[in-house]
Amino acid sequence: MRTALTELIGIEHPVVQTGMGWVAGPRLVSASSEAGGLGILASATMNYEELAKAIAEVKSRTSKPFGVNLRADAVDAERRVDLLIEQGVKVASFALAPRKEMIQRLSDAGVVVIPSIGAARHAQKVADWGAHAVVVQGGEGGGHTGGVATTLLLPSVLDAVDIPVIAAGGFFDGRGLAAALAYGAAGIAMGTRFLLTAESTVPEAVKQLYLGRGLGDTVVTRRVDGMPHRVLATEFVTALERSGRLRGFLLAARNAIRFRKLTGIGWNQLLREGLAMRRGGDMTAAQVLMAANTPMLLRSGLVEGHTDTGVFAAGQVVGMLGDLPSCAELIEGIVEQAGAALRRCPQS
Repeated sequence: MRTALTELIGIEHPVVQTGMGWVAGPRLVSASSEAGGLGILASATMNYEELAKAIAEVKSRTSKPFGVNLRADAVDAERRVDLLIEQGVKVASFALAPRKEMIQRLSDAGVVVIPSIGAARHAQKVADWGAHAVVVQGGEGGGHTGGVATTLLLPSVLDAVDIPVIAAGGFFDGRGLAAALAYGAAGIAMGTRFLLTAESTVPEAVKQLYLGRGLGDTVVTRRVDGMPHRVLATEFVTALERSGRLRGFLLAARNAIRFRKLTGIGWNQLLREGLAMRRGGDMTAAQVLMAANTPMLLRSGLVEGHTDTGVFAAGQVVGMLGDLPSCAELIEGIVEQAGAALRRCPQS
């Protein structure tokens, strides 16, 4: 199945595994790419040395193209860009739009730049700056999300830009890929679906927690880090919603200390990154402090397996999932089902 996305990156199938923190490690990324899709390594929860090791491991597992998700506002972002260029990483993806100069530098080195955006105007901006493609995630998606459904956000972005658009939010099978292609998208990106695969390193108990949920079992909360965040509805999230502001700040402060110890980030760097977040995302001081909650609460669940005290990012598609296929089985099945769905469509 050839599209503008497969041609741009040199992959076999227009299916992207997103860079989920604590989830998208070398094993999952290499399996996704080896199966013909595009695996994207999550680097926001890694220090520089860990990222270098992870890239080397992915390269030892597959010779096919893969990507790395970067934080454009990270203090060492330029050093990480150097690493991607040196290691010949094919794709650099971004959750927040990178600067025009960063896009140009990566592009000049042959790296494909794919920011994630949440509005047509943002897509236009990064396209004007030289981004090669964009991922557009509708409100159905897990993690940080907006309020506009993919069925409306996707066509608005397709009308606004001429570069390949990758659809995310609400996709899990071949029917979704066929629908995205019918809209005019060049492929689909999935997070929750890849989290629930055999190669995902998420603890088995946590996978079963996801598999037991229905379509109405996610909630969008601001109590994780001050921004809209779609997660599994759990008793712990309910408790966060009901907690007072003081308790939330105390939890955030504790998690900031834990995150610093875990990653080796110094207080000066943590402060600089916090200030960069405020400048880049128009965040309040309270939101910057609360942002420490995100990596640590997610780690508690997705790495440590604490189903009672962790937070679990999840798209609404969790209610449609009931198995743990390998990445190869998943991608091959999606492409086969999409082809069948498109063949069923009346021909003009």
